[in-house]
Amino acid sequence: MNNDDQNTCRLYLITPPRLEPTAFSDTLAQALDAGDVAAVQLRLKDVDDDAICRAAEVLAPIAQSRDVAFIMNDRPDLAQRTGCDGVHVGQQDASYKDARALLGPSAIVGVTCHDSRHLAMEAGDQGADYVAFGAFFPTDTKETQHKPDPEILTWWSEATTVPCVAIGGITVENCPPLVYAGADFLSVISGVWNYPDGPAAAVQAFNKCFEG
Repeated sequence: MNNDDQNTCRLYLITPPRLEPTAFSDTLAQALDAGDVAAVQLRLKDVDDDAICRAAEVLAPIAQSRDVAFIMNDRPDLAQRTGCDGVHVGQQDASYKDARALLGPSAIVGVTCHDSRHLAMEAGDQGADYVAFGAFFPTDTKETQHKPDPEILTWWSEATTVPCVAIGGITVENCPPLVYAGADFLSVISGVWNYPDGPAAAVQAFNKCFEG
C-alpha cells in the first residue's frame, strides 16, 4: 500500500460490518476490477475469531492477487494468522509497537489518530505506515466523538511524508474537499458498497474524482 504520486489520492476500501464471505467475494472482485484501489480492510463487528479468519481466508486472495493490500482491523494476531499484509489499530486496540513487533518490519501498520495532531506525530515518529484522521462526515458505521477539519490533512501533508487516510461518511459527492486538502487515501465503506449504481460504479466514480 503506497502512493507514489503524492498529487493523486487513492481509494482504501473497508468491508461492510456484516457479510457472508463467499457471497461477498464476487462483489469485492468486481469492485477491485473496476479501477484503482490501494487497500481493503477487513472490519467485521460482533463476530468471533473463527468468522474473521474465515472471511480473511476467502477475501485476502482476491485483493492480493490484484496487488491490493489486505489489512486486518484491530487484531495483529489474526492478521499474522491469516497472512494479511498488515493491520489497522485504533487508540483502544493493540499498540503500534506491539503490532509492529508481532508482524515485523515489512507489514503495513496504520494508526487511528482521530482529530489529534499529537497522536499523529507520535504515530509517525514511531514508524506508522499511515495515520488516519476522522470522522470527517456523519457515519452510521461507527460511533465517533471526533470531527476534524479538512485543514488537518493539509497540515499533515506539508509537515511529513507519512501518508494520511481520511475516514468517516465519505461519498463520491462529499469527497472533493478532502482530496483537495491533501488526503493520500480515502477510506470508504457505505459510499462504495451502498452506491446506487453498485460498488464497481462507485470505484470508477471515486477514481474520476481523484483525476480532477
